[in-house]
This record gives sequence, structure tokens and C-alpha cells, in this order.
Amino acid sequence: MKKLLFLFLLLIAGTVYGQTTSAPVSPEQAPAKQWFQSVSVRGYAQARYNRLLETNPDLTCEQCDKSWGRNGGLSLRRVRLIFFGQLHERVYFYIQPDFASTVSGSSTLHVGLLRDAYIDVGLDKASQFRVRVGQSKIPYGFENMQSSQNRLPLDRNDALNSSVANERDLGAFVYWAPTAVRKRFAKLVKDGLKGSGDYGVVGVGVFNGQTANRPDLNNQRHVVARVTYPLEVGQHIIEPGLQAYTGEYVVGKDQLSSGVKHRPDLRYPDQRMAATFVLYPQPFGVQAEYNIGRGPEFNPRTDSIETRRLHGGYIMLNYRLHFRQQQFYPFVRAQYYDGGKKHERDARSHTVHEAEFGVEWQPFPAFELVTMYTLSSRRFEDFQRPDNHQRGGLLRLQAQVNF
Repeated sequence: MKKLLFLFLLLIAGTVYGQTTSAPVSPEQAPAKQWFQSVSVRGYAQARYNRLLETNPDLTCEQCDKSWGRNGGLSLRRVRLIFFGQLHERVYFYIQPDFASTVSGSSTLHVGLLRDAYIDVGLDKASQFRVRVGQSKIPYGFENMQSSQNRLPLDRNDALNSSVANERDLGAFVYWAPTAVRKRFAKLVKDGLKGSGDYGVVGVGVFNGQTANRPDLNNQRHVVARVTYPLEVGQHIIEPGLQAYTGEYVVGKDQLSSGVKHRPDLRYPDQRMAATFVLYPQPFGVQAEYNIGRGPEFNPRTDSIETRRLHGGYIMLNYRLHFRQQQFYPFVRAQYYDGGKKHERDARSHTVHEAEFGVEWQPFPAFELVTMYTLSSRRFEDFQRPDNHQRGGLLRLQAQVNF
């Protein structure tokens, strides 16, 4: 028994001694990092109410917020989880579902739909050149690129956002930006300056052209190109940009009213170009964009969908105010759009004049509250409503949680 106890004590001593005196493990001997150790999760959720001080319940905006107008109550605008990670120094992935979607033509709320699912593959060690493949945002317009988590107005402007519903489609893109500029893009978001994110100084690519979560209908690709650069001018940062795309859009049969006239093959040119100017709020900011082009649009005089000209844009003035640990962003935006919305019923014809003013309050990073008043005049006409012009105002509230 004494011999067994003695051997047991020797074994413990040897083990402890070995742990304290063994040589450090070399990097070559260290266990490889598992893929799940490179995956991160973040997200945000938005709750809204749009009926305060409402003057016209028939004033709606299908592309903006489906809870506008009659019978619109409290709503969840977005509930998003984002899974992302650098799996290799040259391989990055990003997946974002939204659990507050509404399927077109359905009354069911809070449906889970895929927003983003793509990979970035670096063509050089620093990924200054990278290829993005999958469903992602189309590089057209600053506000379209800007996350709804960061944007000040509750909805994107009609003029540029009418180009691509939900801003996304299936495609392949090449982005280029020097490492220093990529860091600047990230800093503009991180520092609360309402940046658009990193979509390169130059971006070119091809995409299906039928918008997100819809199949291609003509076996032809849209082509898009964008150039933008955040310039440091003294203590300020300005970002001018130019972008354009061309392709052919096929109006889906599920988008047509019975009796509306259209081309036999439902194919229409879909071409646009836009200019952007951004002065980031330090503390005063300006954001302006304007686009022109042509695409499908319903003509109430002929009861038909035709290829017609479109144009419009917006200008926003904003201010960044620090008070103790809180941040305030007062803003005012005016927008105008005259043209069709290809993804709405009968490529609905629109003329929009709208002014909005409000403030975003961030008492702490995890929570934001936006209060915004909208004055709007909207003509939105299709075959079922060939004479529809609504005017009104409403106070809108949004609470957002970030995690």
C-alpha cells in the first residue's frame, strides 16, 4: 500500500513538473482555428407607428412602409440577424435574413426572407481587389447602399430606390479600394457619421435584374458600375460619386392587372445613371442624389405599360449634436420623383413631392428613437386606379434596438 501511494505521489509530481517546465508550443504545433471561431452574429430590430396626426388614411407608399395609411397599426419594420466572418485572410462571408417581411399579395406578417447571402474572395493578400458573389446590394446610389440601421429618414427616397426593390439582386461584382480607404469607409460607420459601408472606390458587376428573391426571366444580365471616393478636406470628409446601370427588365405576369396593355414579351429597357454628393456631419452635413433614365411605366391615357423617361432625387440637411453621452441627429429632407416603379403592379406611375423633418436620438448605442413628420403629395396610378392623387401629413415614430 505504501509503495502504491509513493508511486501515485511521484506521478502527480511528474505531471505538475512537466506542465510547468515544458517548452511553449510553437505556432506550427498549435491547433488550427476552427471555422466557427471566425463567425460573429449581430443584428437590429425596428418597431414603428405611423398614424399619429394623420390627415389622409389613403396616402400610402407600397415601397416605403406597408403600415402607412388605413388600418396600419404598430408594426415591426425589420428584425434582422446577421451572420458574418473572415473564414480565411481572403475569404469573407455574410448572411442576413429578415424576420419582419411581408410577401407581396399576402396578408401574412413577419415572414422570414433572405436579404443577403454572399462571399467575398480577395484577389490579393490585402483584399484591395475582391470579388463578391451571391445576393447582395446592387452598387447604385449612396442611400441604397446605406444600411437602414444607420439611415436617418425612415424610408429611402423614391427616386433612386425605385431602381431596385430591397436594393438587392443575385449577381457577381468586383470591388477595388486601397487599404487606407477601406479603413475610412469602416470608420465613417463606426464613428456615427452615417456612412454607406465599404462598396469599394470602384465597383463593377452583373446581376439578374429582376430584384431580390425573384428568378431571372430573360437569361440576360444587367451591368452596373459605380465610382465614389471619400475625400478628407481639412476637418471635413466629402464623398462625390457617379453610378449607372443598363439592362432589360421583364414585368412579371403576377404584377399585371387583367386588361392592362403591354408588350407581348413583357420586356422593357431598364437604364439609369445618378450623381451623389455627401458632406458627412461634422457637425453639419449634406446628402444629395439625383438620377435620370428610362424604364417601364404605366400610362393612364393609353391603359398600357410603356417605356418612359424618369427622373428625380433628394437633398437632406442634417446635424450631429453630442450632449453628455447622448447623440442627436436633427434632419430635413426634400425629395421629388417622376417615373415608374417597375416592380409594382402594372409598373405603377408616380409623381412624388415630399418633405420630411425629424430627429434621431441615441441615448446609448443599443437604442435609437426617431421622430419624423412627413408632408407628402403622391400621384400613384395603375390600371386599377388610373386617377389616384393623395396628399397629407403624418407623424411617424420608430424605436430601434441594436445588438
